[in-house]
Amino acid sequence: MKRSNIRKWMIMCLTGIVFFTVAACGNKDGADSDLIVVEKKDEKVVNLFSPMEKTEADVENVARSAADKTILMAEEKLGVSVGYVTYTAENYQDKTYDDVTLDRARNDMDDIYLLNPDTIRMLAEEGKLRDLSGLECVQNLRDVVKAANIVDGKLVAIPQEVVAYGLFINKDMFDQYKLELPETPEEFLECCRVFKENGIETPVGANRWWLETFVLAQAYADLYNGGNTEAEIAALNSGESKYSDYMRPGFEFLQEMIDQGYIDAEKAYVSEAIEGEGEDFLSQKTPIVMAYWGAANTETAYGKTDFEMLVIGFPSSRGQMPVMPMTGFGVGINAEHGEDAMDVLDIMLSDEALQVYAETNRVISPSKNVEVECVPALKPLNDRIQDNVYVLGANAGMNVEQWGNTCLIVRDLLNGATVDECMAKFDALQEEALKK
Repeated sequence: MKRSNIRKWMIMCLTGIVFFTVAACGNKDGADSDLIVVEKKDEKVVNLFSPMEKTEADVENVARSAADKTILMAEEKLGVSVGYVTYTAENYQDKTYDDVTLDRARNDMDDIYLLNPDTIRMLAEEGKLRDLSGLECVQNLRDVVKAANIVDGKLVAIPQEVVAYGLFINKDMFDQYKLELPETPEEFLECCRVFKENGIETPVGANRWWLETFVLAQAYADLYNGGNTEAEIAALNSGESKYSDYMRPGFEFLQEMIDQGYIDAEKAYVSEAIEGEGEDFLSQKTPIVMAYWGAANTETAYGKTDFEMLVIGFPSSRGQMPVMPMTGFGVGINAEHGEDAMDVLDIMLSDEALQVYAETNRVISPSKNVEVECVPALKPLNDRIQDNVYVLGANAGMNVEQWGNTCLIVRDLLNGATVDECMAKFDALQEEALKK
């Protein structure tokens, strides 16, 4: 699979992350016409490129508001102005956010960039990102954040939130059929069998983007929680181990769900996230869907249900497993205002600023010192994360990008490819990476 194709689809695979709900630029006349630039005339200006522009003028963008608060803190403390260069995707055509970001970063057009996992890795490998490990805020980061964004020994990106994916469960329906919440893949399949036998046509509501969460949870439960993470990743990067061996159990699990009718593969292949399965979940026609942390806080998603909802981890050999893709802010290696940009990030990512951000968005903070009270439905997932039990859905230290590639190859499975054919694609990606 070509990197260009990964970048075209990567932004859609991360639709759960608030900043990354845009997928492509609408104007074909060049990058400049795809951007909104907010210029500031102050003496010291730091330029930030992100997709944080409101999609509609009269709609409140909570994520933008939260980020704005932290930026304002940096402006006031440093006496600088942060100029927004924002990506908009009016018609969802042509260039993805990743395409535009790569072009701007490679040409040193901005100071700070909000980056997706695959672009973090690519730009770091090209030497286009500064090492952020010397920032004071780094001392407070969770290990998971640092592990996800270290490339060649350098910490090249830091997020303002940690996005966690889990299974959204209709607890009332589980109680109705006297089912315990599943821990392992076998227990999950048994729950689906019981639902199916009791007239639930499709026990699992799925879409074309997020089924990879099942695969990643099963593939890397031991890698991230077995105490040998660095050595296992090194073996994968050297070719000593095969990504396909890790991925096979998860793909075989999905194939069984397809064969048993526990998911509707044809519908999932064409369904957008939440739009495809959300109505059936809310109307209690299907008891299980997968979504990101923030969907439990949002009434337009699953923040207000007529039943008891719980969010748990995905089934794995180590029990319920949260899956966390990772994004982050990076600073260009040749940034015109590089030192000021580093100072801005240090304040935006300080515990003080991250507390404001987390309280505004009710999200998991990248700082181990910052916690906010989550809604009751999220407590099972949050408990696992607080115990440092998780799987990374994206890791810049792996030489084969995980989240986007797995998403696309799962879609091949939904479209009729065999498990062996899917594993051959992972092998091809690994061989391509080893040649570089």
